Amino acid sequence: MKVGFIGLGTMGASMAANLAKAEGVELVVHDMRREAAEALVEGGARWAETVRELGAACSVVFTSLPGPREVEAVGAELIDTMAKDGVIVDISTNAVSAVRALHAAAAERGLHVLDAPISGGPRGAKTRKLAFFVGGDKAIFDRVRPLLDAMGDRAILVGAIGAGSIAKLAHNLSGYALNVIMAEVFAMGAKAGLEPLGLFAAIRQGVHGRRRTYDGVTEQFLVNTYDPPAFQLRLAHKDVSLACALGREVGVPMRMAALTLEEMTEALNRGWGQRDSRSAMLLELERSGVEIAVDRAALQAVIEADGAEPPAKT
Repeated sequence: MKVGFIGLGTMGASMAANLAKAEGVELVVHDMRREAAEALVEGGARWAETVRELGAACSVVFTSLPGPREVEAVGAELIDTMAKDGVIVDISTNAVSAVRALHAAAAERGLHVLDAPISGGPRGAKTRKLAFFVGGDKAIFDRVRPLLDAMGDRAILVGAIGAGSIAKLAHNLSGYALNVIMAEVFAMGAKAGLEPLGLFAAIRQGVHGRRRTYDGVTEQFLVNTYDPPAFQLRLAHKDVSLACALGREVGVPMRMAALTLEEMTEALNRGWGQRDSRSAMLLELERSGVEIAVDRAALQAVIEADGAEPPAKT
């Protein structure tokens, strides 16, 4: 099978190198910089001078590009040149609207599109420790699954086209938001007189440090159950109030913490003080007009699917 890979940056070059090792794969590569492909070509990959040349030669093409504009431009050339029933797999972090537009345009020419953005970083790209968040038709996902498995260890079909990009954007947003609040946490602790390494060593032993990042939403939020509480909102509000007060005492700006306290105060004023601390999360669902109530058994099945231990209690 002739498989194309376009975009040989830090992530793309490593992924393409692993893809080249897959059984039955004849790899064709292209990048704006010819030198980015040198190691791959020396290893046996074929260089394509243009996107159109690559598209005409391959039945499956992976695109790893900077953003929506580049994916749109490259996608248009692939649609013009790939043979019917070909598959374009966009592994870029892309706009949902751009992915869906590419999918619609490709369908008119008898082609298929999956959005499959990745998570794992440069090290994961080298070691095949990558997650693919995939959106699209299951039959097409199953067709290219061996190629995804050649580059990563977790390929997850999230839903219809665009679902992979939604999952990736949600994943990245949560990570960067946590970075901002962690900066506040460590700045406050250090300025209050605690040595940063000591703070790190201490808090990573607490409940939030011991569990997986997203497991904090499994017990109350996702299943929409806030009574009886694991930890009461009124007590959590007191804790965050004290942390914000400490920040003021030592002169550390606490913007994210102040927003957190504002949300918790609104929830407290709703009369939810005796409910679980996460009941404040209901405010955002109310504003958004979104209802979330996941079946507990189905949620547990997801947790157990990868052999994870049950989430730690707050």
